[in-house]
Amino acid sequence: MGINIRPALVSDVGSIFDVRTSVIENHLSREEMRLMGITESVVADMILKNPCAWVAVDNEKIIGFSMILQDEGCLFAAFIRPEYENKGAGRKLVMAAEQELFKHHDVVWLETDKNSRAAKFYRHLGWGNETAINDADIRLEKKEKSIL
Repeated sequence: MGINIRPALVSDVGSIFDVRTSVIENHLSREEMRLMGITESVVADMILKNPCAWVAVDNEKIIGFSMILQDEGCLFAAFIRPEYENKGAGRKLVMAAEQELFKHHDVVWLETDKNSRAAKFYRHLGWGNETAINDADIRLEKKEKSIL
């Protein structure tokens, strides 16, 4: 399988939303996202402003994406279509996001459900310094590795 990672384009926004609504864990519908202020036009504007999103592509099909909030130093989203899980695309997407975040921040963060597969995945990728946000969610941080 030849999965490639590239910066997201405005023309990818519909596919990004298709990926986001395809997931089983932490599923949100387009309507639920709209109520949270996450719309296709908002995401398109973010992509136009600065490097903030990457897509994983397999045979011209977008199968995953990651997105950051650059000013906040936050990994905002990383999602893979269920049928493409455990094939390395998620790791590559997170690494692309981290690379951009570390250009601007020494410590970056994310929030996720403490009992989710995502939390285990992020811990495996070196995210730590876990802080409880509430009964269900945690904040994880990652420091930029020193180059010796």
